[in-house]
Amino acid sequence: MATSTADFRNGFTLRYNHDLWTIIEFQHVKPGKGPAFVRTKLKSLTSGKVVDNTWSAGHKVEEVRIERRSFQFLYKDDMGYNFMNNETYEQVSFEAKLINAPQFLTDGQEVSVLILVDDDQPLLCELPQQLVLEVTYTEPGVKGDTATNTLKPGTLSSGAEVRIPLFINQGDRIKIDTTTGAYIERSKD
Repeated sequence: MATSTADFRNGFTLRYNHDLWTIIEFQHVKPGKGPAFVRTKLKSLTSGKVVDNTWSAGHKVEEVRIERRSFQFLYKDDMGYNFMNNETYEQVSFEAKLINAPQFLTDGQEVSVLILVDDDQPLLCELPQQLVLEVTYTEPGVKGDTATNTLKPGTLSSGAEVRIPLFINQGDRIKIDTTTGAYIERSKD
């Protein structure tokens, strides 16, 4: 479907240079001299590569329809990470580079899979922005170690290693930001 740069928004998906791209950031610029243009940061849905691109205002682009569907992580093998569609029970496999945070996947984890509507093709797998995981190994915490921002290594139930505060103990459940891999807080549940 042809549209113009006036329709750009974050999350807009388009076909450009024989690839599918989603807009991460965009900015309409109207300089004092010369024509207006749109500055964008694009992320490839096939390779994960991020590039900057500038378009003249009103430039025509081909919009692509993308749907998010709920899938469940099953297991990892030689073919990659395997997921099951929660509605049709169909299984798909993804390489690690097409998953936003594969180190935080645990058995049964719910994820969103971006599907190209035209041919029902799975493109990318995204974990929720925040996850609650159990700390399976860390050095014991010492009572009173809350005054400083000192961090220690901790291993999570997914196998990922993250930096956590000194007061967190083995068996505690913590909230993690999957985009940065950073500790957010101790989970209250």
